[in-house]
Amino acid sequence: MTSSPQSCGLVAILGAPNAGKSTLVNALVGQKVAITSPKAQTTRTRLMGIAIEGDTQLLLVDTPGIFEPKRRLDRAMVSAAWEGTAGADAIAVVVDGKGGIGPKVRAIVEPLADRKEPKLLILNKVDIADKPRLLDHAARLHEMAAFEETFFVSATTGDGLAEMKAALAKRMPEGPWHFPEDQVSDATDRMLAAEVTREQLYHQLHEELPYASAVDTERYLEREDGSVEIHQQIYVARDTQRAIVLGKGGQRIKEIGATARKELQELLGVRVHLYLHVKVKPNWEEDRMLYRDIGLDWVE
Repeated sequence: MTSSPQSCGLVAILGAPNAGKSTLVNALVGQKVAITSPKAQTTRTRLMGIAIEGDTQLLLVDTPGIFEPKRRLDRAMVSAAWEGTAGADAIAVVVDGKGGIGPKVRAIVEPLADRKEPKLLILNKVDIADKPRLLDHAARLHEMAAFEETFFVSATTGDGLAEMKAALAKRMPEGPWHFPEDQVSDATDRMLAAEVTREQLYHQLHEELPYASAVDTERYLEREDGSVEIHQQIYVARDTQRAIVLGKGGQRIKEIGATARKELQELLGVRVHLYLHVKVKPNWEEDRMLYRDIGLDWVE
């Protein structure tokens, strides 16, 4: 009796900010590999989630949301998104089914019209969207680009994900798996640690802190007792932002650190010693080395 041949392929996940791409990737992988936030532009770098469907390994590239760039950081994020489609075996376009079709969605879909890769349309958030509008969205989007198939899903509840995952797997080329079966992401532990802390900044500070902040894991040390020591620098642009991150008597930074440390211990499976420092760096978005450290290319 012979076993079925293995398949492995790359799926680029594209969409406008806050379409639910990271939540979708996490759901397909079966555990958290990408940070999420109700606010737009949470994902900054290309991050690969690795999912298994039968004999197929799906390499899911969670790209930053595509939007009209205004700053260098914006340009780097949008560049990372389009570069994430290079060499893809399929392109999955995620659209917020509740939000509808606007200029941001058209700016993503229309350039795909001439792409030769199989294109799948994913209308997300169907659990909270108006059902008749979903069909209208699908028809309009199919006029812009020749999607091979459309899926109505909810990354939050899991509705429709099994069918979509199976459809993606069928389109992947035959070949050996690129990663071990138990690996769920291509992110290094250093990058994962920075992303977990950045997520806590978003969740705990809400509207108080603009997205003009960055987290850099400066040191990642494995201690003799098996625990991990992590030192991170949180960069903000102004003294007032530093005060917000620190909180009264340093209470806010303690809460951010405690929550991030707990999640990292669960993800890494070891005890974590996390040390956070907040530094004011007015022009951190112009620091070429910092871009490298947070996983973005320098874009002129």
